[in-house]
Amino acid sequence: MADVIRLLPDSVANQIAAGEVIQRPASVVKELMENSVDSGATNISVLVREAGKNLVQVIDNGCGMSETDARLSAERHATSKIREAADLFAIRTMGFRGEALASVAAVAELEIQTRRPGDDVGILVEIRGSEFVRQEPSACQAGSRFTVRNLFYNVPARRKFLKTNTTEFKHIITEFQRIALANPQIGFSLNNEGTEILNLPAAGYRQRIIHTFGKNINQHLVELKTETSVVNVRGYIAKPGYAKKSPGEQFFFINSRFMRHPWMHKAVTRAFEKLIPADAIPSYFIWFEADPASVDVNIHPTKTEIKFEDEKAVWQILMASVREALGKYNLVPSIDFNTEGRIDIPAGKPPAGTTPPEITIDPDYNPFDRGSSGTSRHGYEGPLKSRVHNWEELYRGFEEGKTEHGQGSITISGGQSPGTVDHRQDEDPGSGLPLLLQLKGRYILSPVKSGLMIIDQKRAHERILYEKFMKTKKSGSVVAQQQLYPVTMELNATEYQLLKKLAPELAGFGFDIRDFGRNTIVISGCPVDTGGTDPAAMIGDLLAEAASSGDSISQNKNERIAFNLARSSAVNYGRHLTREEMQEIVDKLFACETPNYSPDGKPVVTIVDHDEIDKKFRRP
Repeated sequence: MADVIRLLPDSVANQIAAGEVIQRPASVVKELMENSVDSGATNISVLVREAGKNLVQVIDNGCGMSETDARLSAERHATSKIREAADLFAIRTMGFRGEALASVAAVAELEIQTRRPGDDVGILVEIRGSEFVRQEPSACQAGSRFTVRNLFYNVPARRKFLKTNTTEFKHIITEFQRIALANPQIGFSLNNEGTEILNLPAAGYRQRIIHTFGKNINQHLVELKTETSVVNVRGYIAKPGYAKKSPGEQFFFINSRFMRHPWMHKAVTRAFEKLIPADAIPSYFIWFEADPASVDVNIHPTKTEIKFEDEKAVWQILMASVREALGKYNLVPSIDFNTEGRIDIPAGKPPAGTTPPEITIDPDYNPFDRGSSGTSRHGYEGPLKSRVHNWEELYRGFEEGKTEHGQGSITISGGQSPGTVDHRQDEDPGSGLPLLLQLKGRYILSPVKSGLMIIDQKRAHERILYEKFMKTKKSGSVVAQQQLYPVTMELNATEYQLLKKLAPELAGFGFDIRDFGRNTIVISGCPVDTGGTDPAAMIGDLLAEAASSGDSISQNKNERIAFNLARSSAVNYGRHLTREEMQEIVDKLFACETPNYSPDGKPVVTIVDHDEIDKKFRRP
């Protein structure tokens, strides 16, 4: 029987190996930028076309390469970073495996143009699918220029599975931001289709964050700095009020290298416990400095997963550092001694005057004589009568006075209600009018023939607004409410690209948005039904949703936009509703096509039936 095991050709082996390193255009940007950082460059420019599918070009002013090095750099496992295995435990460079250029050259057309500062002439090397095409002298500036064209041209299956240009470019921006934040001492620029997206001059850590994510973040940054024998921690966390529901501004760096570390992320979120909502994510930009021998960066092909020698100690140091920063800037909440869940029932009208209590003593009363006149068998009746009288006064005051609404408060509303559905509500026996109650600033309660109906006020309003936005969009009769004072909003690069993609749909809902340049927009008009909602907050929520959902928002743009507008504009929990407002929500909810569920599928209405109520009181 013939042998069946054979060595693969170099071209096939290179493509297989490249699959671990080069997964999408953003991977090319990452590898080439890291090479430029290692070259000692002080300025790095990135140019892309078609989201990097057709062109990625990285230009730097680093040390450049000789003719021999330029050609050898595209060979697999050829590197200038290490010489022996022991060097793996003292790595401070971004690259060290000698795989980046070889992997790129295996799945694309690669052109290298480079010159060392002391050389009169540079060199141009062209490689296509791991095969050298040409090598010749070139007149070029000192440094290097790497040009990658037609990514995955020889691996059609890989190219087929690339996402839309918007999604792929978003990944490019993410990789660009990670390297730029890790190296604030280097100037970076990003150009897409001839348009400058980011221009980051060399600066300090805080300025680099501001240049990358916009001026608005500056007021929210809180510095942290801790030095220990295990690890040094420095950077910035954002104040609790800046926490968002979608990820995107969480960055860890170790020795100027971006890293993912879910366990360290838990240390930060643990420090923020009880300061932010359970579903919110704090923003942070944290740099670690540690002995390279205590850090293993060689456990993943992308070198983004890191292993610390003493992870428990680093975890404790990080959490303590974040807590110290929060405490130093008085961001830890004060202790609230109020009883949780207390029902605040307002007292009735104050009495006209104060009458001291009178005590009447019956000298003939004998506690052992069952026949004592004028008393109960326990010999004490006054306080019971007083309690009944007090509750009557309390209820009267409750109806006549204004209620103070806090957590756990109940609002009882009655009155004339046009358009009330007869079978839905019972009547208040005392007034013959429909009865509505508000509980805890969250729920609308209404007696119905089958029991007690409970409505989540915010979800109900979301359903009402969602269907209204969708009907308006489909009808094409959109009316924009012009802002008295247009709102200027500065975006980061990712948000700006997403907004450009969503602009036509936003206009269809009633937004009037103009591009002001430099990642800045001006909002002049909003949909009519958004009320007094902050336009910048609405756009920010929309972009956060788009960033977290990726390509899925492209499939249902109108539905996603309508839902986010409804969620931003709906009545908030904790707000006191008048009887008219509650009745309007109830009537409009049951006029909706799908009143039982919110736009994101959560229940809006539930009914507690009479049997369940009776069980609570152990009635047969």
